[in-house]
Amino acid sequence: MNSLGVNWFIEGYIDFEQKKYVLLNYLQEINRHFDKSRLYPNLADLIFHYNNLVDFRKNKTVLQQAFPQRLTQADIDAVKLTYQKIIKDDQNMQEIEQIIAYAMSQMDPAIQTGKEIYDFVESRLNIDPVGIVPLMPYHGYFSLRNGKERTNWIYEYHLTIFEDKDAKYRGINISFIDTYEHSITNTPEAIKLGLINRNKFLPNPAVYYVHSDITFPLEQTLLPVAKRSLVKYISSAA
Repeated sequence: MNSLGVNWFIEGYIDFEQKKYVLLNYLQEINRHFDKSRLYPNLADLIFHYNNLVDFRKNKTVLQQAFPQRLTQADIDAVKLTYQKIIKDDQNMQEIEQIIAYAMSQMDPAIQTGKEIYDFVESRLNIDPVGIVPLMPYHGYFSLRNGKERTNWIYEYHLTIFEDKDAKYRGINISFIDTYEHSITNTPEAIKLGLINRNKFLPNPAVYYVHSDITFPLEQTLLPVAKRSLVKYISSAA
């Protein structure tokens, strides 16, 4: 997809009309993906850029600790150097403020659209534990079924804890294991027995059956939403 650079709004020639064209071209593609219910990486990228504008407006720089997964020290140094050059130029600063205000006003409805799609997908998901769940269900498997498709996707997961400057969060790491065709005999319960026999290091793994009643794009929508929903489900049940 057409992507924006981290510092797109202050890089190069600072001109409102030129930056507006770059932004609208980016948002046009974002919305094209949203029209097909393709959420990721589009929604995450859009939220990143929106927060980047908010942070620049507040601090006139980009804080490394705010976006450790996207920014390098070189990015931060570039923003600081650029700001030092333009801060003495009132006309440039006014142009940048106009660009930021316009960009945020255009990004906000697109973000809301993405969040509505996310909420809809999440509302069509069901998560069912398979058999007895261990007391520490932070490592196990989940089976993912996309609507009425017979193929189920099996993933191993590990829940992790990471911290930012304000709070602790749970994340999830997954790895693809296998697929199977859903049938009367090939059920989530039968698959759990197969997984136990396959991996003796997890004699009683947590296993969840995650399924939607509507078919969505698997990699771009269903799997990312399923991962986040599973984190919430396990965290609230544990």
